[in-house]
Amino acid sequence: MKPKTILEVQEAVRQAPQILPRGGGSKPALSTPADESPVLDLSALSGMVAYEPYEYTFTALAGTSIVEIERSLAEQGQYMPFDPLLAQRGATLGGTVASNANGPGRYRYGGVRDFLLGVRYVDSQGQLVSSGGKVVKNAAGFDIFKLMIGSLGQLGVVVEVTFKVFPAPEAWLSIDLQYKQLEDALESLYRLSAAQVEIDAIEIDPRSEGYGLRVRLSGATSALSARRERLLKILDRERITAQEIIQGPEETRYWQQMREMVWVPQEWWLVKVPVTPAKIPALEEALQTSQVLRRYSAGGQVAWLATQPESESLDALLSRQGLSGLALFGQPGKALLGTRSGESFYRRIKGALDPEQR
Repeated sequence: MKPKTILEVQEAVRQAPQILPRGGGSKPALSTPADESPVLDLSALSGMVAYEPYEYTFTALAGTSIVEIERSLAEQGQYMPFDPLLAQRGATLGGTVASNANGPGRYRYGGVRDFLLGVRYVDSQGQLVSSGGKVVKNAAGFDIFKLMIGSLGQLGVVVEVTFKVFPAPEAWLSIDLQYKQLEDALESLYRLSAAQVEIDAIEIDPRSEGYGLRVRLSGATSALSARRERLLKILDRERITAQEIIQGPEETRYWQQMREMVWVPQEWWLVKVPVTPAKIPALEEALQTSQVLRRYSAGGQVAWLATQPESESLDALLSRQGLSGLALFGQPGKALLGTRSGESFYRRIKGALDPEQR
């Protein structure tokens, strides 16, 4: 089913006993049916409904691609600071909301939850429901629309979204630091997190000779050099084994590649794991003898794990660590790994919004 209008979405929901909503298919573990349930392909439900550059808000249909939105925003010198993932793979606004897919910029600015102002969705009875608003200062009613964030299409079919946006910075700069030990990289992470320094993104990744820490700054070109030196003074220079300043196209390309997950080999699984910096050492120790590739994003708040298609071992490993995982790439029907927190709350919400399990 490939509806082109919201009315067609409503009719499709009323006709099918069960459906799997799908946007651009950029996250196959979430958008591929594991059974015979029909797919509701929303890619044709596309287009900007309203854009108010002076209000820094826009409203668009859920099947609109991230690429299209970013192009329109760039023409007005604006952008979505949470760096929505997998844009070049076809990610859509609705899929980004339903999967809660945030990129590196979440560290400074927050994620989808902090920029989503309102949603219209079709419930299990085919009714069109509106929640939230189309302006920044909107506090009326319950924030039901925020339940759609990370809902994986299980509570309703998102058909329209409203976001706030920010002015795009004049320039970016990245500092790449090399450490022998994970503890050294984490110590620098703690220092930077506690300091009064505006940092766009921080990533940690294992390397052949230790661990890397990459820090991203943005702002006026004339101020970036001074901010870079102020940031470096916060760190313990003796622990740093190598240092590189990256600017221009190379810097932009690196962070785009992180958003597109180009480091993940073809056909491998990709799993998002919420963590804290304090939990990273135990997870790293558990993964040392495995073939799992990993990166720690958003200041150590998210672990991205890439593994060959054997989810059982990673599922058990995450359970032993008390961690939960969500597969974006992988086998359909096995998206949730590790421990399952919030199940009681989810069942109550599911019973209220989708009592017939459609």
